Amino acid sequence: MFRPIRKKKNEISADAAKDLLRTCRRGVLAVNGDDGYPYAVPINYWYDEENGRIIFHGAKAGHKVDSIKKNDKVCFTVFGHETVKDEVWAPYLQSVVIFGRCRLIENREDTMQLVKRFAMKYYPDENAVNEEIAHSGMAVQMFVIDIEHLSGKEVQER
Repeated sequence: MFRPIRKKKNEISADAAKDLLRTCRRGVLAVNGDDGYPYAVPINYWYDEENGRIIFHGAKAGHKVDSIKKNDKVCFTVFGHETVKDEVWAPYLQSVVIFGRCRLIENREDTMQLVKRFAMKYYPDENAVNEEIAHSGMAVQMFVIDIEHLSGKEVQER
């Protein structure tokens, strides 16, 4: 159902792809938007490797929410780990593309648990996380992408 990487020499291992997901801070979420146009937005995320899913947050209303409610199929892309190997002017860059189904978390208790785990990736300590959740936790909507397919590659930018 999902296409394999066309240039096999550029493919990275599943472990390398998962490492990129663990270490990057932002990715791009693409949904099926209004009037058949794709809608892609950068988001902060947390990779829940244990459960094979991507967790992110957003507002409770808007283009992203409306699109996901209409069609739960999404694409999520992360890129990073830029390195210079042989030639100074030609860096290598890794990327991961995920296809999956996205859902909104409706249960408040589940939302608060996910908010805390998500926030621990971005905030300096648990006290800062608890303060932010107390301040704005009730306004947040959490989303989960259940990963159906994941692939990664490394390309040289020249």
